[in-house]
Amino acid sequence: MNYLKTLNITNAYKSFGERTLFKDVTFTIGEGDRIGLLGLNGAGKTTLLDGIVNPEDLNSIGIEKPKNYKITYLTQQPELDEKLSVIDSVFAGSGEKFQLIRKYERALTKFNADSNDSKAQDEFFKLQEQMNAAEAWQMESDVKSILNKLGITELDKKVEDLSGGQQRRVALAQTLISDSDLLILDEPTNHLDYEAIDWLEGYLNKYKGSVLFVTHDRYFLNTVATRIFELENRNVTEYDGNYEKYLQQKAAKEEIYASEQHHKTQMYKQELNWMRAGVKARGTKQQARIDRFKGLKADLQDKPDVQQDMSIDIAQQRLGNDVFDIRDASLKFDDKVIIDDFSYLITKGDRIGVTGSNGSGKTTFLNTIVNKIPLDSGEIKTGQTVKIGYYTQYTEDMDPDKRVILYLEGIGQNVRNTDGERMSASQLLDTFKFDHNMQSAFIRELSGGEKRRLYLLSILMNQPNVLLLDEPTNNLDIETLTILENYLESFKGTVLAVSHDRYFLDKTADKLLIFEGNGKIKESYDSYSEYLKKMNDLEQAKHHEAKEKKQEESDAEKKVQEKTKLTYAEKIEFDKLEPQIEKLDDEISTLKDQLNDDSNGYQELMDFQRQLDEKNAEADKLMERWEYLGQFE
Repeated sequence: MNYLKTLNITNAYKSFGERTLFKDVTFTIGEGDRIGLLGLNGAGKTTLLDGIVNPEDLNSIGIEKPKNYKITYLTQQPELDEKLSVIDSVFAGSGEKFQLIRKYERALTKFNADSNDSKAQDEFFKLQEQMNAAEAWQMESDVKSILNKLGITELDKKVEDLSGGQQRRVALAQTLISDSDLLILDEPTNHLDYEAIDWLEGYLNKYKGSVLFVTHDRYFLNTVATRIFELENRNVTEYDGNYEKYLQQKAAKEEIYASEQHHKTQMYKQELNWMRAGVKARGTKQQARIDRFKGLKADLQDKPDVQQDMSIDIAQQRLGNDVFDIRDASLKFDDKVIIDDFSYLITKGDRIGVTGSNGSGKTTFLNTIVNKIPLDSGEIKTGQTVKIGYYTQYTEDMDPDKRVILYLEGIGQNVRNTDGERMSASQLLDTFKFDHNMQSAFIRELSGGEKRRLYLLSILMNQPNVLLLDEPTNNLDIETLTILENYLESFKGTVLAVSHDRYFLDKTADKLLIFEGNGKIKESYDSYSEYLKKMNDLEQAKHHEAKEKKQEESDAEKKVQEKTKLTYAEKIEFDKLEPQIEKLDDEISTLKDQLNDDSNGYQELMDFQRQLDEKNAEADKLMERWEYLGQFE
């Protein structure tokens, strides 16, 4: 592997009071690496990313990198100037080309104000050369292309008028265009639909620099990552390869570790019994045994793998066959059709993935089901036994000044597991990997991912039999997602999940409702990946058909144009072309002389350049016609 441009991180350490997130974290990011960073919510992934960019945020960190090594960071909550337009916001980034463009614009303003100022002239032409060398003229075109791929088309719209998801996509575009040695991306696929995610995968795979990213999208991780870093037990473990290879290595490692720990635990128990026996004559022969006991004890204490696995073991209430009967439903927002005369029956045991492009009405559909948004016409009948748990995109009713344990106790006291045993709030929090220190913490002290995990627990402890999940994979770690997916497999109720996460939908959905826009909703029994493949194949077929049709039209046009000799009118035209071309050549030569004359001012030079461009274009056109007619002379 080529490590011409490497970033070395040594002894990264961060603690909050008595809580240590990580310590002695050391790793190297090589040129071209694409590293996926994994870890449970609250393990410190975002904190570590923050610390690489802002070392003062950590207790300690060593950073070694080449001179002029450039890092660009997409945070989970990017800050944009809300008064700027979309296109201006992207150009407001700190990238070198952005800075060059801004310098050029300032120099152009000074030069226009006084074109005879030699200093202004020198600065302007110097920056013009730098713009050429950096190919910065293409920047606006590149930005528009990236924004379009990310689903942002209204480039003059103010940032303040965009949704949170749209603002994040603008920030992603700003990051991608930055031409950095290292891109750090915290959940880059949040708020992206499949087409945008698919494009982003290709973009990052071709990116010349290095990429360090956190994501919950396991297909994205598998496609993009060349290495995996796992932040676990307050340190980073490195794995070579993508997510699939990580799983293989992780499983083998856990199997070996479990065997070793069992052996060490048995030895420790034997040594503990011996130490407690209080042997009177412990001489030098016993000293080695005492040292071994201390070593085993320290080794086991340093391995915090005694925590129980996270699990969801919460009972649910009985559900009848009738869940939702949607009849002739229609809804419009601002003259935009969201649902158009839609009828559908949702029954017990249905596992429905709700998907489609951003803005097509998926979340609105869930909100109509829970009566947050009334229909314009039609009705939704809800079964009598239905008890809904609605996991929304944004955490609701969570007082930041309340302690975690008190927040959960306020939701319910009579939660039971599948065996009918009553579970306390503390026990529930334990199963969701909130230790006793975290249970007594204020909600404001939790990470964003920990808040989402707590919110999920609060929904499930109400023991619903129908789950509405709106983008459940956003900001949940992969381990929690895996546990949720396993829970849904055994869930006896009904699930409607809005998501663009292919992995999640492939595992949990038996059928799909695809929102195609303009109120059109289509049902499919394909897996999400199968559906996307069919759509891609259909798009490719259409593209191929259009290409063939264009070729046929071109061939037909060429056939019509085939000829053996000039008409009388064409012969007259041909005879006139050569003197016209010669006249244009003289005019072009005169204009070039004017451009090389230092006595001409800036405005004159610009005017001569414009005339020259026009004359060259005219000459090319006449020359092309002269060559064509000359074939038949």
